[in-house]
Amino acid sequence: MKKIALAMLASVLALPAHASAIAQLKAFVSDTKTLSANFNQVVSSKNKHEEATGTLEISRPGKFRWSYNKPYEQLIVGDGKTLWIYDKDLSQVTRKNLDGALGSSPAALLAGNNAIERDYVLKEAGKQGDVEWLSASPKKADNTFNAIRMGFSNKMLVEMELTDSFGNNTRIRFSAQQKNPALATSHFSFTPPKGADVVSGD
Repeated sequence: MKKIALAMLASVLALPAHASAIAQLKAFVSDTKTLSANFNQVVSSKNKHEEATGTLEISRPGKFRWSYNKPYEQLIVGDGKTLWIYDKDLSQVTRKNLDGALGSSPAALLAGNNAIERDYVLKEAGKQGDVEWLSASPKKADNTFNAIRMGFSNKMLVEMELTDSFGNNTRIRFSAQQKNPALATSHFSFTPPKGADVVSGD
């Protein structure tokens, strides 16, 4: 019996230390109630290449703060009911219903409890270095993104690649992630600055 037990233990220890990407996604969604991170975003297509950096904060369900600081300042806030997009240079605020906007941006996708699993078909996409990848194909033809790839390492999201219906490719790398930090509730509320134009995006 001891030999059998030792053989079983050895077989368990021989299993890969890294879980599959889909398993890591499920763990990430279930275990991460709040998240803060830095990000580097590159949007490219045939005729453009745009790079931006900023910070991300998430409080599930449905609350997020996606702040661009270079090369321009833009703030995207989901307060649980409304999606606010503030363009500082234009002094313009766009207001949308959050239910309709969930899934239309990376931050909204990540802030939902099961938006990705609900709206996309998930498949394993292999391992590159220490990163396990999955691909996500939309279940509905009118989805904002035609394809999504997500890379995980140690149950944390480290990279996303998104292709939208306009042919734009967005690559986002996350760094300095903090899992379940204490985040001020004020970070997920937004009041349009005085003098800013407020338009409805619904």
